[in-house]
Amino acid sequence: MKSVNLLFTFILLVVLTRQASAGIGIIPRPAHVVEGQGSFILTGEVSIISGNATRPEAAYLAGILGKGFGKKISVKNKGLGIVLKLNQKLNNELGNEGYRFSSRKHGIVIEAAGNSGIFYAIQTLRQLLPAGFEFRAQPGQEINIPVLEISDRPRFQWRAFMLDESRHFKGMEVVKNLLDQMAMVKMNVFHWHLTDDQGWRIEIKKYPELTKVGGFRKNTQTSRRSEERTGVPHGGFYTQDQIKEIVSYAAQRHIKVVPEIEMPGHAMAAIAAYPWLGTLGTTNEVAVTFGIMEDSYNVADPRVYQFLNDVLSEVFTLFPSGIVHIGGDEVKFEAWKNSQMMQEMMKREGLNTPADLQIFFTTRISNFIDKNGFRMMGWNEILGGNVHEWQKQEDVKVEQTLAKSAIIHFWKGSLDLVQKAVSDGYDVVNSVHSMTYLDYNYKSIPLSKAYSFDPVPEGLKEEYIPRILGTGCQMWGEWIPTVDKMNLQVFPRLAAYAEVGWTPKTAKNYEDFVKALASLKERWTLAGIRFYEGIE
Repeated sequence: MKSVNLLFTFILLVVLTRQASAGIGIIPRPAHVVEGQGSFILTGEVSIISGNATRPEAAYLAGILGKGFGKKISVKNKGLGIVLKLNQKLNNELGNEGYRFSSRKHGIVIEAAGNSGIFYAIQTLRQLLPAGFEFRAQPGQEINIPVLEISDRPRFQWRAFMLDESRHFKGMEVVKNLLDQMAMVKMNVFHWHLTDDQGWRIEIKKYPELTKVGGFRKNTQTSRRSEERTGVPHGGFYTQDQIKEIVSYAAQRHIKVVPEIEMPGHAMAAIAAYPWLGTLGTTNEVAVTFGIMEDSYNVADPRVYQFLNDVLSEVFTLFPSGIVHIGGDEVKFEAWKNSQMMQEMMKREGLNTPADLQIFFTTRISNFIDKNGFRMMGWNEILGGNVHEWQKQEDVKVEQTLAKSAIIHFWKGSLDLVQKAVSDGYDVVNSVHSMTYLDYNYKSIPLSKAYSFDPVPEGLKEEYIPRILGTGCQMWGEWIPTVDKMNLQVFPRLAAYAEVGWTPKTAKNYEDFVKALASLKERWTLAGIRFYEGIE
């Protein structure tokens, strides 16, 4: 009888937790929620109680509450109100990003092992406030915060949004707004695609032509396989001071910025700036069309390695995330096969295929990145293997081994490649294109499909699951020239991917997610963010 009672109690707790979680409408859905009776009445007279260690988060919360109440909110060392408290004992249970949120009739207590957890609990509190709270200051208003007990932590450590600005430059204010929206839904990695064939967007002081020449193109293709062009130049780039400002802005929101500096392919903007970098010897202007280009860095030339080391050395000073993404995808090997210099290098180094040559190059870059205290990340072509129908099978056979420190960013090919990567000792971020590419239309990836994605491949052995670091959603910019169109592609799917990355698989529920989305949609409307309103 005792075991039956315990089972009944457990089932009742699960049901109550699920109902409460569905009722409060937080995205991403918390792991565990228990709703009590009554509420805490929040007014502009509330104080935030914080020690020195949580003062940055206290100031952030004070700014949010100040907007809604139309007055300055006090931050104090002691007292009642909204208490922010670091508690290292929670680390084993909730990790650095998890938190406990306890709202009672007399106040709110937020506890976490790390500052990130405090910050994410504040995002939970924000979503308990009226959607219009931060947009319409109403002095004297009262807000009822329901009595709740929340214990929450993310499922994955890597919850990313990628913005491609090489193809279409968007600018600092757009990036900051995206960071704000990421923070609201507890995403923690901004993957910033800054260089490609169609534009170089980051100032490198040693090589000023990269932005002077590589940052601008004369024209732009308007649609796939079309001869139509916009007829106007396009360009722009970020100075190093602007990069630092964005990185700092992201850090205040507990988001790390991971730059992507493409190599050895997708490099025509750099080659246009410094033609000696290229393999073909014919590239002298930034690409105005999109797709997979023939030219790439001449990885047999020692000057190319020195150039890339110099570029990366400046990149290291700008991005404290500890990770640099080097792309590594979609290299066309014909130019390498036709290059005498490249063939001589392959013979000298005992490399049998172009894919082996790419791994040789990538490992050399990885070793340089490692020596500087960073870690390399790249798309899954950096492991070799054939993931493209246009690649010749004999060109992609590999004998070389990539450095084990590399993070593999899976985007294309059989899921068996993920299985092999993790079993070979690599960490993987799963961003398979058919489930996570935001430039795909809603017919290809409806909201429900985005929400259904599981970064852990079905059947993956339990021992390898920790090697799946998480997932990212990618906003490729070839055919997305305007901010308005970009927002339409990003929202509301960003919220779905946020819940994929954060919420335990057993706690997810699409119907509840759609209901909770109504509040975020109201916020986006008030913020002037266009979002897709179709029904899936």
